[in-house]
Amino acid sequence: MPAQPFPVSEIVASQRPHRKDAARNYDALLAAAREAFAENGAEASLEDIARRAGVGIGTLYRNFPTRRHLFESVYAGEVNDLCQVAQEVAELEPWEALTSWLRRFVDYTVTKRAIREALNNESEIFLACRDSMYAAGGPLFERAQKAGAARADMDFDDLLRMVAGITATNFLDDAQRDRVLTVALDGVRAAPTAAAPPAESR
Repeated sequence: MPAQPFPVSEIVASQRPHRKDAARNYDALLAAAREAFAENGAEASLEDIARRAGVGIGTLYRNFPTRRHLFESVYAGEVNDLCQVAQEVAELEPWEALTSWLRRFVDYTVTKRAIREALNNESEIFLACRDSMYAAGGPLFERAQKAGAARADMDFDDLLRMVAGITATNFLDDAQRDRVLTVALDGVRAAPTAAAPPAESR
């Protein structure tokens, strides 16, 4: 898969400050927010996020004037990471490339659940993120189908909904979640073509 720009990549690049010190603070705040939202949900304390990032609350508000700005930036950053992963795994064997990307998608859904309800599904950023995610992961699935590694009677939207549904379930631990995901992906994998039986000797 050749490197290509995604709508979300342009959004992320435009939001990140150019000055090195400001960019470091911005990146630290996003990382801290991603962690806090995954642990505590959308109501995670902004003061705690600033503390985790090692900056003052004023620095947080200079970068993200409202909680919604922070939600959108974290969401866009997560989707942009997914797009980059799709590029990185594209040279792997088709089934391995697809499943490697899907396991990263599972990590993304943990943060997504925390902020999805706070975002309008018709917002410009949400739509750009959705288009980017399908543009990044869709070709991996189509490549696996063409290689005969993934079943042909489903599409990429079916696959994402299945994986997202699994990750929305509460599991005892990550190991159980991974086992269930593996079983589900076994159902996506195309059955090997049976070899023709040997001709009977006469």
